[in-house]
Amino acid sequence: MLLYEKEIIIPVIKGHQALLSHLSEVVLDEIAPNETPIRFAVTKTDANSYNCELGVLQDTDSSYTIPRDSIFKFKKREYESFDQFNSVLLIPTGIGAEIGGHSGDAGPVARLLASACDNLITHPNVVNASDINELPENGLYVEGSIITRLLMGSIALQKVPINRVMLIMDKHQDKFFYDAVINSVSAARATLGLSCPKVVMLEDNVLMKALFSSSGRAVGIIERFGHLCEVLEKYRSEYDAVALSTVIKVPSSYHADYFKDEDMINPWGGVEAMLTHTLSTLFNIPSAHSPMLESRDILDLEIGVVDPRKSAELVSTTFLHCILKGLHRSPRIIADQQILERTGALTISDISCLIIPDGCLGLPTLAALEQGIPVIAVRENKNQMENSLEDLPFAPGKLFIVENYLEAIGVMHALRAGVSLESVRRPIPETTVEEISAKEEPAKEESAKEESPAFIEEQKQDAVSQES
Repeated sequence: MLLYEKEIIIPVIKGHQALLSHLSEVVLDEIAPNETPIRFAVTKTDANSYNCELGVLQDTDSSYTIPRDSIFKFKKREYESFDQFNSVLLIPTGIGAEIGGHSGDAGPVARLLASACDNLITHPNVVNASDINELPENGLYVEGSIITRLLMGSIALQKVPINRVMLIMDKHQDKFFYDAVINSVSAARATLGLSCPKVVMLEDNVLMKALFSSSGRAVGIIERFGHLCEVLEKYRSEYDAVALSTVIKVPSSYHADYFKDEDMINPWGGVEAMLTHTLSTLFNIPSAHSPMLESRDILDLEIGVVDPRKSAELVSTTFLHCILKGLHRSPRIIADQQILERTGALTISDISCLIIPDGCLGLPTLAALEQGIPVIAVRENKNQMENSLEDLPFAPGKLFIVENYLEAIGVMHALRAGVSLESVRRPIPETTVEEISAKEEPAKEESAKEESPAFIEEQKQDAVSQES
């Protein structure tokens, strides 16, 4: 089994109408019969085309398969619940986001936005910072593909007090890294209260290689994925969530270049997202990945003081505690349609808004468009994506373009309070009146009159009167 990225150019549809259906139809026609879409993004929209990048699973082993249309399955919500205000904060991995594109540097944003809602649903890229994870108390830590499926209406989330987290790690040639991983797990057990009933070391390591796409997104390729699936299947009854610590191959210069070049996109995140998207989709489990260093030479690099957004990377050896903390209480996935609406589970009906960097157009944004969920797009969080969300057919009052996250929280409060944004700004637009006149269709009206029972009876009575 092989995971890799491919690029597809799809013709623009007039007015971007039924865009989700259009994109899914073309993608499924374009890919090979043994390929299954795993991760999808529109990186650029112009007058003629949607430039799309697609993570695919090439399946050579029928034991671990999902329907080819799995990520595009959509179920429109039948109603919207107002019992709580639940928000989704999404900052896609590997797009070079100014905020949240490095090492957990969107953690403060998550804590800010969480103060405006009952539950904040977010993903590892937002709060993972090596040995630091400042997920707010009302934050739900879920993998990116799980957010997509939640917004598409195909799953629900159930809060849990604790998960059994299985750790899968590479067999490193240097015992130093083995010891560091075990110590990280032990530290989480002793301080966090983590339940880690099983640690598995792979004899045949999964091969992960980080790459960049033509759009500049961080992507990658993963080989020997089938072996990892076998391990997950073997111990399926012994864990609720899975943490992974494996080596990601990158050019040796990247380890220094990333910290010295302020504009360099984190090269590791994209291939990590491909891995966890696939695992969570195949097995319906929470999952997260931390990169294992290739050698001690990387630890010995004299990097010095770096950009604060990247600094968490330099104060850790295993980068593992953040995912252990996140998975510790990550909500479980309910995929069974018969119990999807069970009491206490969060469904698409419970989602109040989606907050994204401006320009991001993937399945979560498309799902929100179709579901009628308000989308708040933040301009200040610049990134590699080149799409104009304002061109999409959002219903009135469903798309809010704001300058920053401070403004975003204001919109959230307004949505929750039931206050229209125009009412708290000046000038207030004039109240408009639209005149609508009835269309006169005399011929049709006369014909309908002549065919009515009352008219026919009236004609009969007139005829009797004339005979009399």
